[in-house]
Amino acid sequence: MSQQTLHTERITLVPLADGHLEWEVELDSDADVMRYLSGRASTREEVESAHAARMATAQNVDGLEFWIGLVDDEFVGWWILQPAHGPDQPDDRDVADLGYRVLRRHWRKGLASEGSRELIRYGFADIGLDRIIAQTLTVNAASRAVMQRVGLTFVRTFPSSMAPPVEGVEQGEVEYEMTRKQWERRSVELIRG
Repeated sequence: MSQQTLHTERITLVPLADGHLEWEVELDSDADVMRYLSGRASTREEVESAHAARMATAQNVDGLEFWIGLVDDEFVGWWILQPAHGPDQPDDRDVADLGYRVLRRHWRKGLASEGSRELIRYGFADIGLDRIIAQTLTVNAASRAVMQRVGLTFVRTFPSSMAPPVEGVEQGEVEYEMTRKQWERRSVELIRG
């Protein structure tokens, strides 16, 4: 499956390319955006290293990767659907991990939820995944709210592998999920209105 450009009502999700690096630098160099990820702004060198790893994601499982989000040709953030990973995640090609990161000036506009809904649809309808998960720090209320808005349900809390200075790391991380059956049931309910 070749990497696809995806569309929502407002967002065009374009597969990540080397030409997007400067947008990633802008996003990751904002300490507020990185607050619950590293606890600080990323350096250019760190972003370049992360970009290389992100580009490699598309090679891991066909159809899964990073997307750059554009609204009226303006960069607003990125979304990812990648193979599930973590200390106790099985190596299961039918499970993917959903993620998103939005520029601060575009917070509270519903874009994280809108892009995430499209990746969930894509993951189940186009790729044929069985389950999609999302994880964040327990204290990251905004990200948890996005997970709930898009229909993911709380699964568990677990110890974080992050270290200070990440705020709230001592409270651990949470995992939310949606299964294919839940998505299908939810889709039918939305159609019925």
